Amino acid sequence: MTSFDLTIIGLGYVGMPLAKEATAAGLRVVGLDVDPRKVEALNAGHSYIDDLSDAELDAMLSAGFTATLDATVLAKSQTIVICVPTPLDDDHRPDLSAVEGATRTVAEHLSPGTLVVLESTTWPGTTDEVVRPILERSGLVAGADFFLAFSPERIDPGNPKFGLRNTPKVVGGFTDACRDRGADFYSRLVDRVVPVSGTREAEMAKLLENTYRHVNIALVNEMAIFCDELGVNLWESIEAASTKPFGFQKFLPGPGVGGHCIPVDPSYLSYTVRKLGYPFRFVELAQEINERMPSYVVTRVQRLLNRARKPVNGSRVLLLGVTYKPDIADERETPAVPVAEGLLELGAELVYCDPYVEEWSAGGVPVPRETDLAEAVAKADLVVLLQQHGKFDLHVVEEQSVLVLDTRGVLTAGDRVERL
Repeated sequence: MTSFDLTIIGLGYVGMPLAKEATAAGLRVVGLDVDPRKVEALNAGHSYIDDLSDAELDAMLSAGFTATLDATVLAKSQTIVICVPTPLDDDHRPDLSAVEGATRTVAEHLSPGTLVVLESTTWPGTTDEVVRPILERSGLVAGADFFLAFSPERIDPGNPKFGLRNTPKVVGGFTDACRDRGADFYSRLVDRVVPVSGTREAEMAKLLENTYRHVNIALVNEMAIFCDELGVNLWESIEAASTKPFGFQKFLPGPGVGGHCIPVDPSYLSYTVRKLGYPFRFVELAQEINERMPSYVVTRVQRLLNRARKPVNGSRVLLLGVTYKPDIADERETPAVPVAEGLLELGAELVYCDPYVEEWSAGGVPVPRETDLAEAVAKADLVVLLQQHGKFDLHVVEEQSVLVLDTRGVLTAGDRVERL
């Protein structure tokens, strides 16, 4: 019977980098997913992950990695890591349906001595209060018959400097023995393991990291709004403040927050605090500020066009970059969508240019794509730079645009270029 060192449940932006590093470390790795399209693509050598090239996937397959829909592989695995999505529902409450479903599948095939790790971001207490009881329906007891741990994912898609191996890995266990088993496993894959006293501390560490960013981004976003009215160049002030070698970390304003973490994870923390009977005002205020930035961008577009004696209605507006961060194809929670929806509602003739996104829509309305940057900016009444992809020639944008709203502070401000 074939056995595996590791089964990864969830073959997305978290699961696949883990599979890549584990395979490179010589582990026998299998990936389990419920989506047959993902399984078929991976086994055919076609990667759909920004941080995994087809060549890297081919090397993984040659080293023995395989993807499957067959959950029976779990019974043959020494370690099982759950990397499934944890989005918010329509009421902004944590949706753990994927975690619960994956955990039920593990329970059906759980063998004694197995290490089970949850990496999906969630509220403190999930591993102990939600995952453990489901796993123990197998008749096995956590900490006695199998090992249970939480280790938050810290994947930053598109980051050329920090990947899974050189980013410290936080690990908390249901018991000390669970923590030690988890730490031993991850020490084979990463340069540094950071053990903490329990699963709740590990779960909270992840929420703290992203809430810190969320709140500080909201701070500079709100400052961008009133600095514009005060006539203060906030971008210059930020650069000046960042020369201080201690006590300050640079955050930049933008058109809103996007991606898999910042717009979502702080809501898990807010949800946890609300269960205690009071609001987490910092998080909820930050959410309010960051969520209103797309509408503020629309307001600035209106103002710029008004100065040129043009209404938004009928004006050709080009959106440059519609992904949530530069140089990747990931569109999750991108602020480009609410910006586009606001402009469409005002009657703008909207087009976009993005080398990573071949088709795009906002509010169910398809937005035409421009592929020639120089031609696109020259034809537009106004260009909104939402994402500074490295493939964009910013000199062309500056020189050939009629008007530009730069939401990322990467263009030289002047008569035709206005920074957020």
